[in-house]
Amino acid sequence: MKKLVEHSRILVTGGAGFIGSSLVEALLAQGNEVVVLDNFSTGKRENLAPFAANRAFTLVEGDIRDLAACRKAVAGVDYVLHEAALGSVPRSIKDPAATTEVNVSGFVNVFFAAQEAGTKRVVYASSSSVYGDDSSLPKVEGKTGRPLSPYAVTKCADELFADNFSRIYGIEAIGLRYFNVYGRRQDPEGAYAAVIPKFAASLIRHESPVINGDGSNSRDFTYIDDVVQANQLALLTECPGAVNTVCNIARGGCTTLNELFRHLRDALSEFDPEIARVEPQYGPPRFGDIPSSLADIGKASRLLGYRPRFDVGTGLAEAAGWYFRNHRSRREFQ
Repeated sequence: MKKLVEHSRILVTGGAGFIGSSLVEALLAQGNEVVVLDNFSTGKRENLAPFAANRAFTLVEGDIRDLAACRKAVAGVDYVLHEAALGSVPRSIKDPAATTEVNVSGFVNVFFAAQEAGTKRVVYASSSSVYGDDSSLPKVEGKTGRPLSPYAVTKCADELFADNFSRIYGIEAIGLRYFNVYGRRQDPEGAYAAVIPKFAASLIRHESPVINGDGSNSRDFTYIDDVVQANQLALLTECPGAVNTVCNIARGGCTTLNELFRHLRDALSEFDPEIARVEPQYGPPRFGDIPSSLADIGKASRLLGYRPRFDVGTGLAEAAGWYFRNHRSRREFQ
């Protein structure tokens, strides 16, 4: 990584989540003070447990829908990494009101509190879902289609609010459009688990994971360490044109679900050879899914200096040990 954030005070909203806790871990290791704002609706206390005794770590237990909590958390910080959100397309279809309250109203609260406090810069999590029904590949930041879910609508709104706040209040903002992030601390349980940890949990139980459709749908899968890299680069970039914009954060490669299954099975088989015998089963296509997603990461490369280090094979090899150990520890305590 070219640039590391050091000796700063940084707020990570949603810091108990999968991506947020990975950011907290890296920032503390680099000598920063880190404040986490989380209400633990989806984040896990166990993700923050390793940092609890660190004097440079502060937890503010609160909800981003509460402006007072946001003001408390942002007081005295240099930067904000805004990761808090209600993710999942299916969840947003089931409960669009809650998704909108958290992802839009909460987003506005965080930004408004940050500009009140004089925060240097806010880097926020956007999503590849903003590309909607645009069928062109690769996905380029300036061309989006109609959003296909309430979740996607909220992320589109967030980008508009960030642009608006930057113009009105002068706060520096950079949005990162994540593409299918995976890795350690990603929860395999629950109705809204992402495909990789869900597949991993099934394989470790020697059960056939369900692939929606025929497995030809493809995604641009992004390893968590590359996302951590991108956030730090976005905090520090001084490149003209980088502020008040959005960048794709991805590997820049396309992997079908069938290929993903084989990569993951191979990686987990290193820990349990019986996993190599497991075959997938196929179910109906999931409503709202797009056939393919592939990111153009040229803008992130030019403006941030972003260089992803992990393809799907190396990323899954890194993550497989965590998936295996985490599943075993859960089973031991059941």
